[in-house]
Amino acid sequence: MIIRLGYVAISKTLDNITSSHSLSFTNFQKNGCDVNKIYDVIAKNLKDLTKILTYNIKNNIHFYRLTSKLIPFDAYDHINFSYIDKFQDHFIELAKLIKDHNMRVDIHPDQFAVLNSVKQEVVSNTFLTLKKQYELLDYLQIQNKVIILHVGSNVLGKENSIKRFINNFNKLPLYIRESIAIENDDKIFNIKDVYELSKQLNIPVVLDYHHHICNGNKEIDIKDYYNKIFASWKKINPKIHFSSPKANNKKDFRSHSDYIDVDQFISFIEDIKDLPYDIDIMLEAKEKDEALFRLVRSLKYKTNYLFIDETTFIV
Repeated sequence: MIIRLGYVAISKTLDNITSSHSLSFTNFQKNGCDVNKIYDVIAKNLKDLTKILTYNIKNNIHFYRLTSKLIPFDAYDHINFSYIDKFQDHFIELAKLIKDHNMRVDIHPDQFAVLNSVKQEVVSNTFLTLKKQYELLDYLQIQNKVIILHVGSNVLGKENSIKRFINNFNKLPLYIRESIAIENDDKIFNIKDVYELSKQLNIPVVLDYHHHICNGNKEIDIKDYYNKIFASWKKINPKIHFSSPKANNKKDFRSHSDYIDVDQFISFIEDIKDLPYDIDIMLEAKEKDEALFRLVRSLKYKTNYLFIDETTFIV
């Protein structure tokens, strides 16, 4: 099994460089709704994304999650602006970096994207968000597009909420449906719920290991699901989210720690290492790429895993 490690959005090593610079709607209005203010933020975000991807390439980080805030107001259909032609050269440069270095890049909409909401306005906004984030991946010329969603709301109970998800999912264009992967959450929809839903919709499952520990660990033997989950990925290697709790108490257990608990990580790897898949693991730690490289140093000290490069190893 070949395992690649990745991180999310911000590089701590590059002095917290982020491609998530934003513009509040209030400030946008104060500036007379001048779309040039939006373009200024987009330009900065694309410039910083180029820096981050270049850093990733130099450090053999092959797996990265884009911020969902790269393009401010992208899903505001009442604000009339178009950025792709204006920043075409930026996107060509970014697409070349991704393609030439075989990077896996995906995206995860924020918490406001709720496909199974009981509020039609929220569902409509979610449709638009998914469309815009698909287009962003398309502008980056990513072939195997992955947009990660939680099942979402639990209003009117779990069974009804899953039915709403299926109903609204089937209203999406085919090209968007084919890009969606669903993730178990830490409170409501456990890995069993998500796996059964994925079978109905024929879409892949992103296992979030920490969410499973928070939600379902006592009732579900996760080892019974590893092979099923990984087999749900048809076009691209399975993806896992891995993080450690901030603290071992009720208040902070669901929050992500700054770093990864190496012993917990090794235990997980030992459980999956004989399965016939290569795996990409997204580390959701507060310290981002610094947490990734600290984990690598600990793995080299504590295991005999064979490292191919700075972030890729064989078990």
